[in-house]
Amino acid sequence: MKNLGNGTADERQTRLHVVQVAVVLLALVGVLALYLCYLQTFGADTLAHHPLNQRSAQAEAEVQRGAILDAKGRALAQSTAPGQRSYPMGAAMAPVTGYTSERIGSAGLEGRENQALLGRTDEMNRLGPVTQLLQSDRGNDVHTTINADVQQAAYDAFAGRRGAAVVLDATTGAVLAMVSCPSYDPAHVEDDWEALRQQADGPLLNRVLYGMYPPGSTIKPMMADAALAAGVTDPAETFDCEGALDVGGGQSIREAHGEVHGRVNLEQAVTESCNVTFGQLAMRMGGKKLEKAFDRFGFTKELTGDLASEAAHLPDFSALGQGDIAQIGIGQSSLLVTPMEMALVAAAFANHGTVMQPYLVQSVTTPGGVTLHEAHAQKWFDATTPERAALIDGYMEHVVTHGTGTAARVSGLRVTGKTGTAENAQGRDHAWFLGSADAGGRKIAFAIIVENSGGGGIAAAPIAKKIILSME
Repeated sequence: MKNLGNGTADERQTRLHVVQVAVVLLALVGVLALYLCYLQTFGADTLAHHPLNQRSAQAEAEVQRGAILDAKGRALAQSTAPGQRSYPMGAAMAPVTGYTSERIGSAGLEGRENQALLGRTDEMNRLGPVTQLLQSDRGNDVHTTINADVQQAAYDAFAGRRGAAVVLDATTGAVLAMVSCPSYDPAHVEDDWEALRQQADGPLLNRVLYGMYPPGSTIKPMMADAALAAGVTDPAETFDCEGALDVGGGQSIREAHGEVHGRVNLEQAVTESCNVTFGQLAMRMGGKKLEKAFDRFGFTKELTGDLASEAAHLPDFSALGQGDIAQIGIGQSSLLVTPMEMALVAAAFANHGTVMQPYLVQSVTTPGGVTLHEAHAQKWFDATTPERAALIDGYMEHVVTHGTGTAARVSGLRVTGKTGTAENAQGRDHAWFLGSADAGGRKIAFAIIVENSGGGGIAAAPIAKKIILSME
């Protein structure tokens, strides 16, 4: 007899199909629910900061954008009404402020701090449409670490030449100035966009963070530290410089302008920027120890946040021949670095071997004066020991008092430095100068490059002096 309770085979098959479809639909609803949860939590920040997010564009039309201020509260970017943005320091401050535009997007702090300047927080972004109920009619203010006087002095010192300069507080990591030349006026960047994009000298490029250059002789203080750390030399050893170093294969490294330094110790080699000494030390260390030194000084690290940039371009050290290893020792070959990275090298020697995390934003405050964010000095890494840092720092002081960097001397102040002349396959040599100074009650570190300008002691060191004087 048939079991009517179970139904026919066709009925059972139909019920099975209904259950399967229901399970699939429930699974899809579950996936959709999980995706919505993801968007409200982990994906909220990405969506909120996406350039195609129309909520930001809508807020721009309704909210008076907050100000970007220097360390003394002076306006670097400000609005008097929604959509009306002005930049009191113009092109001099463009690498810091950047620009904002509905048509071409944003850059610099205008882009990276966009949500704060519109009065939004990450928590508000997760609330979706409810955010409109909480939105103020004026955005938050972004207080930077920049000293406008130092920024202007550095910019003016380039006098139309191409290059970059960055100044740090070596003990905290605060960025006091960040100059890139040529530059642009953020107030007119939308109108000038096509012309700016086509300019061969790259006014839109922030050279401090993204300009890649051979460091030339400014790498020699680090090389001195690396050689001491590797035990391939000591401060008492003397080197015989006859003007050229045979690196094998018919190749040689020569001194600039045919100089012959004679017998020099490590301090004198840094002071006189002796290529023979540092080419020899690099060959003694070899690829593995050189690679370790570059890693120790942060050249493999990428900056993030408001100062995001790429790591240096380093060669494959294991594949280098003796000639290239010697060239690395004097800052040439395929080695490419940014001015920010070289400023951090200077900061390491000025700050007892410790490199602090660089930062540009000091705080974010509401229109009512409530602090939403406050930056604090943070140690990033140890580049060298305090003992070696003090030794090399002393060598660099001698560069300024008696060596190639005398153009950076400031009466009554302790200044250290290292000049560099970096060979450039596309034209004249680049001029470098990096160092530190006790100025304005702070220990500052800096790196300066003037493109296609020859010797660092002539073209870049005088800019350092003007920067130091602007701190007083």
